[in-house]
Amino acid sequence: MNDSRKTADHLRQAITRRWFLRDCRVGLGGMALASLLGESLSGAVSRTDPFAPKQPHFPAKAKNVIFLFMAGAPSHLELFDNKPQLAKFDGQLPPKELLEGYRAAFINPNSKLLGPKFKFAKHGKCGAELSELLPHLAEVVDDLCIVKSMVTDAFNHAPGQIMMNTGSQQFGRPSMGAWTTYGLGSESKDLPAYVVFSSGAKGTSGGASNWGCGFLPTMYQGVLFRSAGDPVLFLSNPKGIDFEMQRDTLDAVRALNEQRLDITGDPEIATRINSFEMAQRMQTSAPELMDLSQESKETLEMYGAEPGKASFANNCLLARRLVERGVRFVQLFHEAWDHHGGLVSGLKTECGKTDKPAAALIKDLKRRGLLNDTLVIWGGEFGRTPMVQGGNDGRDHHPNAFTMWFAGGGIKPGVTIGESDELGFNVTKDKIHVHDLHATLLHLLGFDHTKLTHRFQGRDFRLTDVHGNVMQAMLA
Repeated sequence: MNDSRKTADHLRQAITRRWFLRDCRVGLGGMALASLLGESLSGAVSRTDPFAPKQPHFPAKAKNVIFLFMAGAPSHLELFDNKPQLAKFDGQLPPKELLEGYRAAFINPNSKLLGPKFKFAKHGKCGAELSELLPHLAEVVDDLCIVKSMVTDAFNHAPGQIMMNTGSQQFGRPSMGAWTTYGLGSESKDLPAYVVFSSGAKGTSGGASNWGCGFLPTMYQGVLFRSAGDPVLFLSNPKGIDFEMQRDTLDAVRALNEQRLDITGDPEIATRINSFEMAQRMQTSAPELMDLSQESKETLEMYGAEPGKASFANNCLLARRLVERGVRFVQLFHEAWDHHGGLVSGLKTECGKTDKPAAALIKDLKRRGLLNDTLVIWGGEFGRTPMVQGGNDGRDHHPNAFTMWFAGGGIKPGVTIGESDELGFNVTKDKIHVHDLHATLLHLLGFDHTKLTHRFQGRDFRLTDVHGNVMQAMLA
């Protein structure tokens, strides 16, 4: 009787929920994680390698993305959308019908119209009109798709930036870069799949949520790099810790984490394993990446980059070096365009910092055969009003019409899409909402935007929420 009880107790201890989750078949925890990561259980991809390249829904035109995010909202009326009528009515009140029924926090209906502050001219075979502030971009205009009919739902900086990057004005949704790496993984073993740089006068209004992972596993969030010195703080080993000691420690920690992963199937443990291993590999790969002195003098001059000096130019060159090394999504935030006043001097300054390196990025990607596979995006969170603010030298926030440009990665080159009215206030042709932009981005990466989803709190979420149409006019 006692022996029977001992045998039964032994069996009860052996056949536990933990044992069932860990050891039944291949482990239900492992099955759940593999399902989450979109990986087969064939053993082709390790559960602790969540960034192994994955296949999209259909053949992709682009496999990498570089997003030059001009945070603060540059004025389309001074850079891309020439409005002779706005110049004609400079200093006059706008027509009453223009503002009828319109509500926004900042627009004063008694503000007078402000004519464009800079001259425009046509460039390239396509004949696109560009501001005199963009002489370098004019050299590559035949490679660009300029969209003058962007609209958004937000008219304040933080919600507008979050909307552009995550498809929602509310915090907590995954960013474009997070969705991209969630769907495609990465082709780089030694660098993060999603890298972020920040330049300009200050950090972004939307903060880290602009490159966050939301409810996706944290492995998919962007990694903020510095553009001079060590890209990530504390990357180097402290004194007294050599490679062998570090490797022994990592092996021990990895073994413990893998045991726990087998038991729970928690994807955050996979994130932890991956981050520790990535950090060690970056101790070799990151210094090599950041060493711009490896570039030719001609390349450095083309970008206006200076090794060791933080700048938007350096960030553009680093973006090319990152996609060259298989990094999936690179985002450059330049928060400096909020010109409620000082519009003329502000635009001169920021275009002086950004025009040359942005154009150089297009040239450099093209000559290296990378532009066909790399989608480059330029734009801010919204536009600026045709009415004046700040005396006679500023413009307010404006979500109803603004301009972005795109190049490479399956984008139709040498075209201008969309129109706004004669004062640049409302879109009148080929309106493209932020949700449409996201649907088009995912299409170029090989995804049906309605099917790239993640279940959270009982429903399937996606980048485009319940909206979005692929803009066929933008596609090559």
